[in-house]
Amino acid sequence: MQQTPYSSSAPLPLLDSADILSYSAASLYTSLIYKNMTTPVYTTLKGKATQISSSPFLDDSSGSDEEDSSRSSSRLSESDARSRSGPSSPRAMKRGVSDSSAASESDYAIPPDAYPIDAECSQPEQKLLKTCLASCDNGKNEPLEKSGYLLKMSVRVKTWKRRWFVLKGGELLYYKSPSDVIRKPQGHIELSASCSILRGDNKQTVQLATEKHTYYLTADSPNILEEWIKVLQSVLRVQAANPLCLQPEGKPAVKGLLTKVKHGYSKRVWCMLVGKVLYYFRNQEDKFPLGQLKLWEAKVEEVDRSCDSDEDYETRGCYLLSTHYTIIVHPKDQGPTYLLIGSKHEKEAWLYHLTVAAGSNNINVGSEFEQLVCKLLNIEGEPSSQIWRHPMLCHSKEGILSPLTTLPSEALQTEAIKLFKTCQLFINAAVDSPAIDYHISLAQSALQVCLTHPELQNEICCQLIKQTRRRQLQNQPGPLQGWQLLALCVGLFLPHHPFLWLLQLHLQRNADSRTEFGKYAIYCQRCVERTQQNGDREARPSRMEILSTLLRNPYHHSRPFSIPVHFMNGLYQVVGFDASTTVEEFLNTLNQDTGMRKPAQSGFALFTDDPSGRDLEHCLQGNIKICDIISKWEQASKEQQPGKCEGSRTVRLTYKNRLYFSVQARGETDREKTLLLYQTNDQIINGLFPLNKDLALEMAALLAQVDIGDFERPFSTPAGPVTNQCKANQTLKQVIERFYPKRYREGCSEEQLRQLYQRLSTKWMALRGHSAADCIRIYLTVARKWPFFGAKLFFAKPIAPSSLGNNCVWLAVHENGLSILEYTSMRLVTSYMYKGLMTFGGYQEDFMVVVSTQSKDRPTEKLLFAMAKHKILEITLLIASYINSFHQQKTTFHHLSAPALLSPRTQAPQARVMGSQPPLSNSRPTKGPTLL
Repeated sequence: MQQTPYSSSAPLPLLDSADILSYSAASLYTSLIYKNMTTPVYTTLKGKATQISSSPFLDDSSGSDEEDSSRSSSRLSESDARSRSGPSSPRAMKRGVSDSSAASESDYAIPPDAYPIDAECSQPEQKLLKTCLASCDNGKNEPLEKSGYLLKMSVRVKTWKRRWFVLKGGELLYYKSPSDVIRKPQGHIELSASCSILRGDNKQTVQLATEKHTYYLTADSPNILEEWIKVLQSVLRVQAANPLCLQPEGKPAVKGLLTKVKHGYSKRVWCMLVGKVLYYFRNQEDKFPLGQLKLWEAKVEEVDRSCDSDEDYETRGCYLLSTHYTIIVHPKDQGPTYLLIGSKHEKEAWLYHLTVAAGSNNINVGSEFEQLVCKLLNIEGEPSSQIWRHPMLCHSKEGILSPLTTLPSEALQTEAIKLFKTCQLFINAAVDSPAIDYHISLAQSALQVCLTHPELQNEICCQLIKQTRRRQLQNQPGPLQGWQLLALCVGLFLPHHPFLWLLQLHLQRNADSRTEFGKYAIYCQRCVERTQQNGDREARPSRMEILSTLLRNPYHHSRPFSIPVHFMNGLYQVVGFDASTTVEEFLNTLNQDTGMRKPAQSGFALFTDDPSGRDLEHCLQGNIKICDIISKWEQASKEQQPGKCEGSRTVRLTYKNRLYFSVQARGETDREKTLLLYQTNDQIINGLFPLNKDLALEMAALLAQVDIGDFERPFSTPAGPVTNQCKANQTLKQVIERFYPKRYREGCSEEQLRQLYQRLSTKWMALRGHSAADCIRIYLTVARKWPFFGAKLFFAKPIAPSSLGNNCVWLAVHENGLSILEYTSMRLVTSYMYKGLMTFGGYQEDFMVVVSTQSKDRPTEKLLFAMAKHKILEITLLIASYINSFHQQKTTFHHLSAPALLSPRTQAPQARVMGSQPPLSNSRPTKGPTLL
C-alpha cells in the first residue's frame, strides 16, 4: 500500500497504561478552581449544550428502568384506573392504541426543539384529569395536580423519551401516551419533602432529585416548564409562584436557623437576609425559598417578655417559648411575623440587621460603634460633628474588649477580638524587606478568617476604618500600614450598609494625591469601585499581591500587578491587572497588546500549569479573577510540595488555541498564525499529528527558517573548519530536538543521526532568502491539509461491549464534531457531527457519549471510554464549548454561512457510516506536497 504523507511509517509510542487509565483523585488545584473535580453531563437542546448534571451519571442516575418501574407501580389497582377514565369519559373513547405503537421505537424522542407544537402538545392544561387546589399561607389557591407531555431521560441509553406525565396524590406517574392512563404506568416518581428541584442552564430542563433517583425532565417550552415547576413546588409545599433563580442576588447580611411564627403556626426555617428582603427556606441546602418578607419601612422590635409567662403566650395562640428571644417584624399592610431566636448573640445580630434593612433611624440597637455610625448617618456625616472624635471611631493603641459590630455567636466575638490584635501587629511592626514574610502571613491569616466566616467582613472593615483615623483636630490619617491592609481588604470584599457608606466617606475625606496616605486612600477608592463592579473574591491575597501593595504604592499604576503570559513559540508578554480583573478582562488587555483578535474569533484561551508539577493544564473560565487563580495555585503548591522554598514557584500562564474554526482562518493575524505554527509543531513532536519522515523533515526545515533564519554553511576561517562544523552540527541537533517527531529520532544510531543532519541541512539551505511569513504560510498550508488540523486528541480505550472493539483509539474533538481515529495510524474510524450527540459527559468513572444513528433498529448508541478523570472533564467542556460557540455564532452572525464542512450537502454519500463521516476523510493527499 502506498504511504501517504500523513501516514506513519512507525507506530506511535504506546503510552503507559497506568498513567492513561489511572483514576486518581482530583488535584487540589482543580478542586479549588472548579469547586470539585467531578465530571458534568451535558445534553444537546435546541442546538445548545446544556448541563443537566454537575456529577457523573450512575447506573440509576436518571431513575429506575421503565420495565422495573411498571412492576413496582403495580399497586395502582384496576379500579383506580377505571376511576381515572370511566366508560363514558372522552378519554375512554380515544383509547384506541395499536399493539405496534406500544412496541415501536417512537418512544425514543429527539430533542424538543425538533418537535412541532401540535394541538395535542400545545394545550396540556386541557388534558388535566382533575384539579385539586391547596390553600397556601398567602391565601391563594394553587393546583396540586397536572398532566402533560415531558421528555424523560432513559437510564440505560442516555437519550430522551417522550412520556405523558400525570401528577396526582403526591406521585408523578408516566405513560407512553394519554390513552394509556387506564393501564399500569410505565413508571412512577414518589414526591416527598426530601425531593429537590434544580434548574439546568437551559430554560426547558429541570432536574428532579428524590431519595433514590435523579430524573431529568424537559418540557416543550419554558412556559410549560414553569407551570410544572410551580405545581411540583406546591406539592412539595414550596411556594414558587415567583421562584428565585437558584440563589437570591447579593450576599446575605446575616443568616441562620430560626423559628418563624405567623397566624398561630410555627415552623423551623433557614433564614437569609439579602438587601431589604428576608428569605426563608425549608433547610440550608434548599435553593427555592418558602417565602419572603419585604422589610423596607417595616416595624422591627424586640418583644419584651420579662413579665409574661408561657401560659400567657399559649392563651394568645402564639406558641412562643420563654426560653427564646423574640423579634417581631410587622410589614406595612400585613400581619406581624414573629422570629424566635435561641441565643442572645444571635438575637442582637438579627435585631440590628433587620432594623437596618427596614430603614429605621433607631440608634438604640447594635453595638456602641454601630450606634455611632447610625448617628453619623442621620446627620449625613457632617464633618464638623463631635461624633467623629469619639474614641470608638479613632485609632487605638490598646486592644478592644468587645467587637465593633454585632455578631451572632460568642465564638465569632472571640475571633473578632483576635482579628483586631492581628491588625495591630500588622500595623505596628515595621515592614522589613528581608522579613516581609511576617506581614504576608499576618495579612493572609486575617483575611482568610474573614473569607471563611463572612460575618467578620463587616468587623474587619470597621476595625481598619478605626485604625486609620487619628483623634487630632486635623483628622490626621492613621499609620500607613493600616491603609495598606485596608487596600488588601477592599480588593477582596466590601462591608454591608451602613458600613459601606462609612468606608466610602472615610476614603473620600482622606483622598489626597500629595501624601502617601492620600494616595492609598485613592487606590482604595478604585478597589471599592472595581469590587462593586465584579463582585467579591474567593481566595485570600497571594504573596505577589501583598508584596506589590506593601513595597510600592499601587496608586502610581492603573494596573498595580503584572504577570508574564507565555506563548507556544517560547516568548512571553507581561500583562497588568488589578485585584478584581477577570480572565475575560485580562485577555482583552493581552489581545490589545499583542495584536490578536478576541477569543470568540481566534479560539485562543488562557491555561495554567498544575502546581503539583504534573503534566496537566487547566483552562480558565472568563469570569474567574486572576488574583484568585494566583492565590489558589500558590496555596495548592504549598500543600502539595511543602518542602519547596516559598516564593520560588509561581503559576505559569499560557495562551494558546483551544477552539479552531476554519471559517475564521481568513482573519488570522500574523501573531495568531505564528502561535498556531508552534502549537502544531508541539503536536508533531509528541506524536499527535500523522506525517511521514520526509514530510516531518521538511516541516522541521521550515520551522528552522522561521525560528533561526538562513542556515550558514560551514566554511574555512582562521579558527579552522572543524570549529564551524561543530557549531553547525550543534544547530542542526537543536533543530531536530525541537522540531522533529520524537518517535522518529529515538533509537537512531550516530550514523543515522549524521545522515538526518545532512538531509536537514540540504532542505534548510534550500529555503535561504525566504521570509518568516512565507515559511509560516507554507507550513500552515501543508498542515491544514490534514482533515483534523486544529483538533484536540484524547487517548481513550473503548469499554466492552463496544462496536469499536477493544483497541485503544484517539478521540478527536474538532469543529465538525467528534471523530474516532485508529491509535497507530490515526486513520478515521467513524465520526459524529455535533447535532448527532445527544448526551455526553461522565458516567461512573468513564466518559460517555450517546449518539443518534441512522439505523431504524437501533436509533441511538451509548459509547463508553476509559479515560483519566481530568481528561474526561477536559473533553466534556471542550465539546460543550464547540457546540455553544456554533450556537452563539448562529444567533449573532446569522447572515454568515456555516463552515462548508458543517453543511450536509458537502458530505459524500460513502461518508455516511454511523451517521456522520467527515467529508475531508477522502481528500487526503497521496503524495507529499512540493514545498519549494
